Amino acid sequence: MKKNEKQQVAWMSVGAAVVITTAKLIVGIMTGSLGILSEALHSGLDLVAAVITCISVHISDRPADKEHHFGHGKVENFSALIETILLLVTCLWIIYEATHRLATGKTQIEVYVVSYVVVAASIIIDVNRSRILYRVAKKYNSQALEADALHFSTDIWSSAVVLLGLICAQLGFFEADSIAALIVAGIVVFVSFRLGKKAIDVLLDKAPNEIVKQVETILGEFPEVKHFHSLKVRSAGAETFIKVNIHLNPSLRLLEVHQICDHIEKEIERRIPKSETYLHAEPQTREHVLSDDVADTPNNTAAQLKR
Repeated sequence: MKKNEKQQVAWMSVGAAVVITTAKLIVGIMTGSLGILSEALHSGLDLVAAVITCISVHISDRPADKEHHFGHGKVENFSALIETILLLVTCLWIIYEATHRLATGKTQIEVYVVSYVVVAASIIIDVNRSRILYRVAKKYNSQALEADALHFSTDIWSSAVVLLGLICAQLGFFEADSIAALIVAGIVVFVSFRLGKKAIDVLLDKAPNEIVKQVETILGEFPEVKHFHSLKVRSAGAETFIKVNIHLNPSLRLLEVHQICDHIEKEIERRIPKSETYLHAEPQTREHVLSDDVADTPNNTAAQLKR
């Protein structure tokens, strides 16, 4: 059911992108509007990105195997990075063409009723599909679907700018179309860097600060944990992998240690969806405390406060 819902939403996004891209391209060629043509190119690359998302969602849902011990989740992050590159390529063309038209004065365009219809319809479609994508992305912690949703939510604003440009052009201010195209490019650049940074952070195994703090808070709720250190958190697609060393009372029996670790792991995995936790238990001794204090890591500081 999970796979079906994610893939159905991804393919819905592809279908919507085909319709919008085709309509914008036809109207852009008819009117000569750079604003609409830039939106058509933007939507065309969104179509490519949507197809990549479909493929990545399909692959990322595969379970871990002998060659991929942590699963295939990073395919989604790699897909998001590709989308970022595609968006930046779009911007280069839009910026070049808009500045060229403004510099040469060749800004006159034809505005038809169908121009308004296509742009308005595009906004309505993007509002609906971005909402659906965000909902499913949040439900399954899918960065690929989140990237798609973010693309289409920015399409709403960029289409609104193009719509304003068309209105100004009809009133005789033809430069507004090229200016609208530059604003679209600015929006796309902003979104691209935001998406790219997030994707690169995950690909480089940057620790997600919010989850690190959440794990520290959970560990602090267990009085059996005298101290903890070497907390490591990494993400791969929708999955989160957590590893940490905890110190327990040395008088505890092996079975009791196992039960405590099992309880902590289940609590972390309950509160952090789609996570896997690995605990290494150590006996709490004075030597451990002294050596950890000398290390003076952020986790040790949290543990000192807990004690």
